[in-house]
Amino acid sequence: MDSHQWKLARRPVGVPVAKDFAYEVVDLAPLEDGEVRVANEFVSVDPYMRGRMNDVKSYIPPFELGKTMLGGAVGRVIESRSPDLVEGDVVEHYYGWRDIAQGNAAHFTKRAELAGLPTSVYLGALGVPALTAWIGLFIVAEMKAGDSVFVSGAAGAVGSAVGQLARLHGASRVIGSAGSEAKIDLVTSKYGYDVAFNYKDGKVSRQLAAAAPDGIDVYFDNVGGDHLEAAIFSMNTGGRAAICGSISSYNAESMPPGPRNLWMLTTKSLTLRGFTIPSMMQYTEPFAAEVAPLVASGDFVWNETIVDGIDNALEAFHGLMRGENTGKMLVRI
Repeated sequence: MDSHQWKLARRPVGVPVAKDFAYEVVDLAPLEDGEVRVANEFVSVDPYMRGRMNDVKSYIPPFELGKTMLGGAVGRVIESRSPDLVEGDVVEHYYGWRDIAQGNAAHFTKRAELAGLPTSVYLGALGVPALTAWIGLFIVAEMKAGDSVFVSGAAGAVGSAVGQLARLHGASRVIGSAGSEAKIDLVTSKYGYDVAFNYKDGKVSRQLAAAAPDGIDVYFDNVGGDHLEAAIFSMNTGGRAAICGSISSYNAESMPPGPRNLWMLTTKSLTLRGFTIPSMMQYTEPFAAEVAPLVASGDFVWNETIVDGIDNALEAFHGLMRGENTGKMLVRI
């Protein structure tokens, strides 16, 4: 059987281009004892993958040149030589950018089929994006009832979850930023945001000050750059920020300048704390205990932006980095 796969051909400089990647058809070897073969249904593309294209030390190893790019995916077992998984089982794994995945059964996690829900839910509302939102909001930023919360990238997979969780936990005001009027309407009508603004309409610090006249207590940062600087200006004394991502600078060819107002960390007694999910997996169970029932009942909602075909995975990634997604960006096989 053949597997269609995307490999990293060279390290991108700035915005990745087509020559940085190679789309190849790989002949799969016959299964060995303990192995399974999985037909992917959905493959995830995520902002952190841009960092893995660089050969730099980070919390997760870089992609290897000439090797298939790794990442989250969910599919069904189509052949098994393992007693642990049988044909038809739904599994989640990290073999990433390919239509057919094959490997040791221990690398695949069996997931239950949930009535009325697509298997892609394990890559979004019951997956890493929502887990990231939960950990960042409650463990890192220590949000409590009555806090005013600002979220950048409010319409993305993580941001849409943060808004809902903040509302469910009694935030006094939930403010978001997004990149289009359609996204502004979505986050305020569906995701629990009281108000949101289009960061393309003017200076972020001014728009945030107008949206949060009484300041903010918690900032969930998915963007960095001018959003982080604006949040520091608006944070109340004792404010906390969960630094999740800085997508505004992921394609930068040189190091962008940092916030000009870091002195306010001292005068306002602020806390800015970065975090990564691999180091905080101990919170998976409490997250699932709270969010899984909300998903099942329909009280926790989400959106997906779907691109069809593994051959279009690269375009899905580019669209994600351009902000064309609403909710989770996925490639449907």
